[in-house]
Amino acid sequence: MLLKKLSALAIIGACILSANSSLAQKGKTRPTATVTNLDKDGRQITRFNTVGDAVDAHDGEIALFNGVYYLYGTSYDCGFEWQNKNAAFCGFKTYSSTDMVTWKDEGFLFDAQTPVWQKRCNGNTYGCFRPHVVFNNKTNLYVLWVNVYDNVSGYRVFTATKPTGPFTEVAEPKLTVNAAAPAGALNNGDHDTFIDDDGTAYLAFTDWRSGGAIVIEKLSADYLTGTGEVSQKVTATRTEAPGMFKRNGIYYVVYSDPNCGYCAGTGASYKTATSPLGPWSEGKKISDNSCGGQPSFVSTLKLGSGTVFLFGSDLWNNAAKNEALANYYWAPLRFNDDGSIIPMDCNTPFKISTANNKPAAYKPVDGYLTHADISKSITRSQSFTATASGNLNITLTTLQTGYPNADLQVSIFKADKEGLPTGNALATAEIANKSIGWSAKQFKVQPKLKVVKGQAYSMVLSTASTTGAYGFAYRDIGKIDGVEAYSKDGGESYTVEKGRTMRFSVAVSK
Repeated sequence: MLLKKLSALAIIGACILSANSSLAQKGKTRPTATVTNLDKDGRQITRFNTVGDAVDAHDGEIALFNGVYYLYGTSYDCGFEWQNKNAAFCGFKTYSSTDMVTWKDEGFLFDAQTPVWQKRCNGNTYGCFRPHVVFNNKTNLYVLWVNVYDNVSGYRVFTATKPTGPFTEVAEPKLTVNAAAPAGALNNGDHDTFIDDDGTAYLAFTDWRSGGAIVIEKLSADYLTGTGEVSQKVTATRTEAPGMFKRNGIYYVVYSDPNCGYCAGTGASYKTATSPLGPWSEGKKISDNSCGGQPSFVSTLKLGSGTVFLFGSDLWNNAAKNEALANYYWAPLRFNDDGSIIPMDCNTPFKISTANNKPAAYKPVDGYLTHADISKSITRSQSFTATASGNLNITLTTLQTGYPNADLQVSIFKADKEGLPTGNALATAEIANKSIGWSAKQFKVQPKLKVVKGQAYSMVLSTASTTGAYGFAYRDIGKIDGVEAYSKDGGESYTVEKGRTMRFSVAVSK
């Protein structure tokens, strides 16, 4: 299977970006944003985009173009499952941000719902992964490389005039390693695209036929194919997901050590060289578990405050075949004076310069997590008090997993003094099974109910589904106004989860 890659944070001159530091230059404090990956208990939090849906772009990278951060990745929301022959391929998505906290959904990089791309990437294949985008200053085009398993090289290449696409496929690239291998086999895997200071591009990738060695090949001037200049076996075997960058004249390649598809907590190591094609040093470990994830990328971010090398790992969802609920670990790598990378320090928020050098326009991290257990055997409730009288409108976050075979019901009850549903349902609405994706999204529900100001109500989520489950987003914040609870007997009795609240909102209209 395929892996993910690392990243780091480097600091230039007197400007140092560290876990809790601000950036200053020429006596002025530059605008920063605080990036948080885990909650206080070390649990991965879900990042939501500007319209309230979970960010769904995995095993890709973060790039910086024209004062904007772009997150590229593979989407799982449509239900893609690795090696499930009936699962459709969702495609590659991108999100934009100026503060690395507030992400705008920019859509898909190209239409992957065509018969050609479904045949290349659906669950009947090894899949398609790892979108990486670079800009070519000579051609003025953005170049996208993705990993596929339907051809000889293991990659498809595209160009576009904008970082968000749409991208158009060009000719299949030619690479030296495994050039004589059969098409459609496990030839080459996880990759990274690296641009040197002189504009020369390199592709670092995993050679599966050698058992998982990292290979680096120089690319053509247009970045669309290989040149035959190659460094083989940069690593030995059982590695993948290279992330290549250059700092103070030293070339680095950070990689997953060992390789392990969809595994959480794989190690991360790196090697150095004075030339992009080596020779390379012995490997050094910087993390035994990549902060609970699997190495994904190394992004070189040239900001006004200095050059940042950002480490990223995918926090996979317990090796699930569908990884829509997986999140991310992003953090600055720190360096010793001799250029060696300091072992990673996990679970610490960090500050980073805004990409456009303007104050961050974002809300503090909400710290929501996701969980899926709403099924025929488990019902969930959340109480609230109407702040006005009128027609009830509810916005709630839900998702599906495991292919539920019935719709999700949203029922409104009066709440008793404990905040639990009582009596018969006052109104019920349904969210159609087919409209609910595998990543957490917001849905607006109108139960056709007039509520009374000051009255306590309970929203109950249930389903008759005998397969799979529906999920919800929640957070544990201690003292709250409403009560969240669950029932295992069809609503006859409920168990309160103290201090917990679902991600939902209520509006009342006349």
